[in-house]
Amino acid sequence: MGKSREIKNRIKAVKNIQRITRTMQMIATSKFAKAQQAATASKPYTRGLFDLVAQLAGAAGEIEHPLLATHDQSKPELTLVIASDRGLCGPYNANIIRTALHHIKGSEKAKAGPVELAGKKGLTPFKFNGIELAAYHAQFGDKPGYADVEALANRYMEMFGSGEVSAVRIVSMKYFSAGKQTPDVLQLLPFKSEAMALADGPAGPATLYEFTPDAEELLGALLPAAVKAVLFQAFNDAIVSEHVARMVAMKAATDNAGKMGKALKTKFNRARQSQITTELTEIVSGAAALG
Repeated sequence: MGKSREIKNRIKAVKNIQRITRTMQMIATSKFAKAQQAATASKPYTRGLFDLVAQLAGAAGEIEHPLLATHDQSKPELTLVIASDRGLCGPYNANIIRTALHHIKGSEKAKAGPVELAGKKGLTPFKFNGIELAAYHAQFGDKPGYADVEALANRYMEMFGSGEVSAVRIVSMKYFSAGKQTPDVLQLLPFKSEAMALADGPAGPATLYEFTPDAEELLGALLPAAVKAVLFQAFNDAIVSEHVARMVAMKAATDNAGKMGKALKTKFNRARQSQITTELTEIVSGAAALG
């Protein structure tokens, strides 16, 4: 009797866990839809800004700008790691931390430079690996505001422009689709977007543009905006990737709880059948003894 009661209690506990994981899966699905909309809505603006910067760079020819300059390579690099604030998202944080540690330990400039973190799930791994954080950003959460990202980007541009660091890199999860997210190390500064890379490559027949004000002055306003857009896109991609990972992890947990519940129910039925057989045997034996 005690064994079947114990199995019954385990079945009840597994059902409660399954109910919780199913609810968390539904919440993650809802948050994923909203985060995906925010991440994809900002991409046309970022792409349009990159195209405009590319055209201006091509028209201006050889330009000099503090955000494009290559500083003293003896200076350290700043590394920003974007993790999550909450767990239960499968290998999401482990992949990001593993990529960040590989980058930091594999580069002397990154190892010597400041390391900053967004997302409290990265605090313990960095402490365990003996990496001291220069700053921890707790203001972003699930919905990073553009004002907070802009303030962070302005500080990075100021540090880079003053020569305090030779580069700024971001370690985060890059979102491609609901089925593909990969950890990535992105160079934020010196600024080198895909559009700028295309502008530096071979081009077709030259087209003359007339800018008012001139191209160099326009780039002075557009390049900081492009840096802020890249950083904001990195945070949006990280958030939507986190929700996808949690959605997948909670669905797997729900399915596993269902399988475990079925296995325990089969085990309970066998234990109950064995108990009934034992009781019947005792009754028959008692009746036979009474003659």
